[in-house]
Amino acid sequence: MAVSIDNRPSYFGDRMIVTGTYGTSDSSIDLSGLLASIDFAAVTPFAVSGDNEVESGSAADGSDKAPFVSPEFATVASGSTTINVNAAGFDTSNQGGTFIAIGRRS
Repeated sequence: MAVSIDNRPSYFGDRMIVTGTYGTSDSSIDLSGLLASIDFAAVTPFAVSGDNEVESGSAADGSDKAPFVSPEFATVASGSTTINVNAAGFDTSNQGGTFIAIGRRS
């Protein structure tokens, strides 16, 4: 699945909200055709890897590990128009999911 941008973005003033989906092979989402800059971006994976755990220090079962519920997160370099989809350090493959970006219209 390639990046798919929903065809009905929302506008408010000089800002635009762009939503869509990304696939397991997508590590970045280029929105340069729509936005001049991105103020906020988030990704929501379609699935969560069940074996992902992180040290918590005081998990309820005493194992000092707890489930890591968000295996992917978005980052955007200052002034950039590209969302980077980052997998958690212990899992290098993306799950694919949905994204949202709020930015200045181009």
